[in-house]
Amino acid sequence: MTTTKTNVNSQLLKKIGVNMNKVKYAQRDCKDQEKIEKFLKKSRTGVIAMNGDDYPYAVPVNFVWYEGSIFFHGMGSGKKVDILCEEPPVSFTVYEEIGTVTDPMPCHADTSYMSVMVFGKIEKVVDFEIAATTLWKLVEKYLPNYYKKPLTGSFIENYKSSMDGNTTAVFKLTPEDITAKENQAEESELFKN
Repeated sequence: MTTTKTNVNSQLLKKIGVNMNKVKYAQRDCKDQEKIEKFLKKSRTGVIAMNGDDYPYAVPVNFVWYEGSIFFHGMGSGKKVDILCEEPPVSFTVYEEIGTVTDPMPCHADTSYMSVMVFGKIEKVVDFEIAATTLWKLVEKYLPNYYKKPLTGSFIENYKSSMDGNTTAVFKLTPEDITAKENQAEESELFKN
């Protein structure tokens, strides 16, 4: 991605108000927008949380951070699709545990980590060209340079899953707020087993 694109996404993060939901543990609050964006680009799995029927419903998904939004896909039917098609407010959590931080005092042992939470509105992508573009971004993220021809809108429109006979469901999470936390540690501070 070019510097211009990074600046555009960083400006978007500023515009939507990164950290509007204050992180109570202020020492762990990450406000480095470039770091947040880089983390969202490299992370492989996130958890989409939504209101379920009787309980909250949270599902891990592969995703791509593209043009300032989270995109993910799934089968064209099922509980996740049913809930998300109602376009509810959702949260999306991405995290990475780096290791356990040692300390002579057991109560001070800690975890080194990075986490980002994206809050916003969800919408199903109904334009097959946009769906193809974002699905191709996903393919390239997880299988870089493996496939030679990008996906097309007509392919997405006509491809039907053998599982349910539907087209792939693609969703876009437009951020309204983003918070991030981190606890950095030196390699020498981490527990070695």
